[in-house]
Amino acid sequence: MSENQRDKTITFSISQIKEMETKQALTQVYNALKEKGYNPINQIVGYILSEDPTYITNYNNARAIVAKLDRDELLKILVASYLAD
Repeated sequence: MSENQRDKTITFSISQIKEMETKQALTQVYNALKEKGYNPINQIVGYILSEDPTYITNYNNARAIVAKLDRDELLKILVASYLAD
């Protein structure tokens, strides 16, 4: 490792960390739904629109994971990600 590589500091903003945590949580929920044979996109959209936790399986603790997410923040991140390209 060169001197320049060791001296570089990587910084993250709170919003970047929150976004990464949200993406990780949503990915876990998506995978749990897929493993159980559900259509993950439809189920997650149903949950976001209704806030009805029964759209999300309890498998792999997915329902508890999604319940910790702020739906408004989740929508904000999803829209920003979609429009970023």
